[in-house]
Amino acid sequence: MVNYLITGGAGFIGSHLAEELLAKNHAVTIIDDLSTGSIENVEHLKKHKKFQYVVDTVMNKPVLSELVDRAEIVFHLAAAVGVKLIVESPVRTIETNVRGTEAVLECAHKKQRKVLVASTSEVYGKSTKVPFSEYGDLVMGPTYKGRWSYACSKAIDEFLALAYWKERGLPVVIVRLFNTVGPRQTGQYGMVVPTFVRQALAGQPITIYGTGTQRRCFAHVKDVVGALIGLSGEKKAIGQVFNIGSQEEISINQLARRIKAMTHSKSRIQKIPYSKAYEEGFEDMPRRIPDISKIKRAIHFRPTYSLRDILSDVIRYYRSRTA
Repeated sequence: MVNYLITGGAGFIGSHLAEELLAKNHAVTIIDDLSTGSIENVEHLKKHKKFQYVVDTVMNKPVLSELVDRAEIVFHLAAAVGVKLIVESPVRTIETNVRGTEAVLECAHKKQRKVLVASTSEVYGKSTKVPFSEYGDLVMGPTYKGRWSYACSKAIDEFLALAYWKERGLPVVIVRLFNTVGPRQTGQYGMVVPTFVRQALAGQPITIYGTGTQRRCFAHVKDVVGALIGLSGEKKAIGQVFNIGSQEEISINQLARRIKAMTHSKSRIQKIPYSKAYEEGFEDMPRRIPDISKIKRAIHFRPTYSLRDILSDVIRYYRSRTA
């Protein structure tokens, strides 16, 4: 049995990770300030004897320090999430990501706890060299466009974590998560799949931001969680950066049409310019495809859920909530 701490553990990915670790008979403690997570996500875990939860922020250093001390491995998932939040609250985004990660690394260093830091495919920025490799350049947009503050803040998280490894010997692993989807994900912060599914089931317009020609790859949260756990136990992963995602690519236009068909919805598909959805001059990545050869070599990772499987799961989840 291993004692795990998950920051942001009441979030979409964190709650699935806690669930899987408990299923493997490990002990799990989560800390979450519930700013974007929900206690509802872990409600079913509360009665588990090896589960504990703390409603607080990682900025509360005395509390965080005690939780890190009791843990053997830390999954640092607490972060600002979603394009909508990032554009509307850039100060919160930068402070949450940078200060939060700094606090976790500092506490972990005191007891030399292994930390797995969740980063994002957003760090690849405006790079057009797809599929994105962990060894590729990161191409950021201009600082006056808030769109890129999230990418830069997560890149700083990576630099800081790797500095703790190189300079202070703290065992860290960095993962760049590509579009992760599944039950319990909310569309509240701009996540496209739950938003489309909710709109289709309600008979509302399915709203595509931009041209809809942007292409994405969606991974099931269970595949992602399996990869996180696998990397946390792999010694050769320490000091390394790994992409986690699927390589099944689809345009947002195609995604909307597929969800409409799978839900048998009569919703119309409506396009909204980025300037109206977010802000004037908003920039997006035309393609976001991970190179997953590195994680395949490290832990033999293979996505097991197809896009159809993923969409079916999300549709089933939202239907169960409205039944």
